[in-house]
Amino acid sequence: MAATFGRGAMTNHWRDIKNADLILINGANPAEAHPVGFQWFVRAKLDPKRGPGTGGGAKIVHVDPRFTRTSALADIHARIRVGTDVAYFGALINYVVQHNLIHREYVQHYTNASFIVKDGYAFHDGLFNSYDASKRAYDPTTWAYETDEAATAAAKQVEAQAVAAGQAPGPRINIARRDMALQHPRCVYQLLKQHYARYTPEMQATITGIPTEQFLEIAKLVGEMGRPDKVMTIVYAVGLTHHTTGGQLIRSGALLQLLLGNIGRPGGGMNAERGHANIQGNTDHAISWDILPGYLRIPAPGQKNLTDYVTQSAPAKTDANAWNYFGTNYRKFMVSLLKGWFGDAATAANEFAFDFIPKPGSNSSWMSIYDQALKGKMQGVILSGMTATSIGPDSNQVLQALGNLKWLAVMDALPTTSSEFWRRPDADPKTIQTEVFMIPTTHWIEKDGSFVNSGRWSQWKDQVLPPQGEARHDHWILAELFQRVRQLYQQKGGKFPAPIMALTMNYKDPRKPELDGLAQEVNGSDLTTRQRLDSFAKLKDDGTTTAGDWIYTGSYPESGNLMKRRAGTQDVQKNDPTGMGFFPGWAWSWPLNRRVMYNRASADVNGRPWDRSRPGIAWDEAQQKWVGDVPDYPPTMDPKSPKAWGPFIMTGEGTARLFSNSMIDGPLPEHYEPIEAPIPNPLHPNQSASPVAFLYDKAAGRENRFGTVADYPYVATSYRLTEHEHYVTQHVPLLVGLQPQPFVEVPEELASQKGIKSGDRVRVSSKRGKLEVAAIVTKRLGGVDVGGKRVFQIGIPIHWGFVGLAAERDPGKGANWLANALTPFVGDANARTPEFKAFLVNIEKV
Repeated sequence: MAATFGRGAMTNHWRDIKNADLILINGANPAEAHPVGFQWFVRAKLDPKRGPGTGGGAKIVHVDPRFTRTSALADIHARIRVGTDVAYFGALINYVVQHNLIHREYVQHYTNASFIVKDGYAFHDGLFNSYDASKRAYDPTTWAYETDEAATAAAKQVEAQAVAAGQAPGPRINIARRDMALQHPRCVYQLLKQHYARYTPEMQATITGIPTEQFLEIAKLVGEMGRPDKVMTIVYAVGLTHHTTGGQLIRSGALLQLLLGNIGRPGGGMNAERGHANIQGNTDHAISWDILPGYLRIPAPGQKNLTDYVTQSAPAKTDANAWNYFGTNYRKFMVSLLKGWFGDAATAANEFAFDFIPKPGSNSSWMSIYDQALKGKMQGVILSGMTATSIGPDSNQVLQALGNLKWLAVMDALPTTSSEFWRRPDADPKTIQTEVFMIPTTHWIEKDGSFVNSGRWSQWKDQVLPPQGEARHDHWILAELFQRVRQLYQQKGGKFPAPIMALTMNYKDPRKPELDGLAQEVNGSDLTTRQRLDSFAKLKDDGTTTAGDWIYTGSYPESGNLMKRRAGTQDVQKNDPTGMGFFPGWAWSWPLNRRVMYNRASADVNGRPWDRSRPGIAWDEAQQKWVGDVPDYPPTMDPKSPKAWGPFIMTGEGTARLFSNSMIDGPLPEHYEPIEAPIPNPLHPNQSASPVAFLYDKAAGRENRFGTVADYPYVATSYRLTEHEHYVTQHVPLLVGLQPQPFVEVPEELASQKGIKSGDRVRVSSKRGKLEVAAIVTKRLGGVDVGGKRVFQIGIPIHWGFVGLAAERDPGKGANWLANALTPFVGDANARTPEFKAFLVNIEKV
């Protein structure tokens, strides 16, 4: 979503779903996976003011291979072949464009539809221009805009004058040519229109399995949502993410929402349901290897100083009316982070310790770590709250990787399939040389701290129980480990000691930091006044401010911890004065307690809400300011001013991006088949799968481990159940009682062909491994007609393995219970996300 809107997070929030007229759910099962949040879907459905046409309640469309509890409450359930959502959304894009159902004023002014793409862009037979087959890679810099030379020169002159006056150099400037009539053959709108013309209702049926008649029923509802008085939301989860085309699956839905004018509006948006209570917070604080806190990029090799870093990392300014807030302030955010980390050792003379930050030259995602271990290039791994063996993919290969290590440290509250991998069923511990350290850590119940939910709401919680046994907080363990490493550097020296010696640990007890103290550090301070800051707008690049994560600046100002606030439904009229469900006094949401991001786009170019019954923000002429939600925009900027910024302040265009070169697998979403697929790609069979998906085994010279439809004729997908939270609840007796043993779901029609009955033990096998569990024969799954053939899909819950109460009771001790023994060791091009949701298997009765 960052490639499209400027930030990578849920645009709206859970309560806001009640404001929608139409709810599209793809790759998600919120009734079962997010049952508390699902109340807002039901609230919309029961509200007579909501809905297409004259209202009568919002409509819900659930597109999913399974019929679930979500489907049961939906108005339409469309059975889709997993991994084909780009074809579905692409056909909806084509439908609204061809029938002139787009929100044209929004598209014209609030997207980059008018930007003219540089000559040389092309798409042919499944490949965009600049593809290098030997590297399996594109050159995204070729997907650029045509430069307006005069406007660029003028903007650069203004920049040069600012630098001469003492301002630090900012991001690159390259003002693009535009055609506001949207008629130029190389303007983004015309390229998009041409690209998706191939996605007819009939073509999407051939690819997805959704019948043409049902698709047109959905398209008719969606087509209404381009009206200013209607609004649609799209809700998704890892059912879209876990593919070799995951980023583009999500982007295809985002493009549809932009064409309909539904981003930035209450009741609209692209809303990601996170799989755990704190996945959003983890990402915000840089759990991914390629970012720093607040989504700053990790520096790259060759970047010698901050100017190199900002020039190459920050978004370029491509329109004169783009604020480009992220790009303009990139240096301030980075310098404040470095000052927070390295204190007095970070000075202007040493580029604020920029050299202390690693500059990795190769991918370091978690799949790459196992890949390095398989190659014998990794000595040790620390797993913190992550059970690598169960998570996979290709669990048998992960087990082999762990066995190649010299040591493995597992920080977890309870035993996992990683801590116990050396004594799994059928393993001989004497042959495994890896030294395993099981370090007991506290469960979240045993500590205070914050959870950041899907809607970016950071909510502080209290400790419920004291730590049990010898368990310690994981941040205490890491703090102790750091202090011991620093002590070794002091005693014995070592390579590049400066970052270790300079790192600040300004806590009451550096070996046992309090989470409240960490939250204050994350918020940031003014080093001159020694006061905590209330806004990231006050961060500077001169070394006088700190921020552990700039997007959280304002969460813990001098007035106190705003994440603890609980002004909720005890007084709705007082606590939700707009009636839109914002509840600004409940907890705190980034950025700056804003509840709907990009909300400047909720009003027209003159500042009037598109729908006055559902305002996000509005320009108050009398007060000369924006009112409503916290504006995602300068609070007093007059929309009628010729210098008014575009509504998407985080992008270099000032608009949202229909066409984006921020994704390395293509500037427009395109349907590619999963790496293992039951049919060739109907759009371009010569380039069936993504040409840039990362094939780990091939790159390492290992044996090909992908199956073919000749040997593995059925499609499998994995998912979660309401009764379990991933794997940890295998230790909870009551939940194990509710779901006591592993199973797979088999469509009735396929089960009849194979002679399988509910309760039969079956073997599900892929090119990589096997699963031997009970079968449940069900109508929830069914066949789909795609590519001229009948294809069946099998459902596999993920929660079991060789650790936990169920495994202890099993005669085979949970042997062949790992669902991810089946999944392929392959990653998408952008984030190296595994393809958990679509792969080929066979099934037979044991």
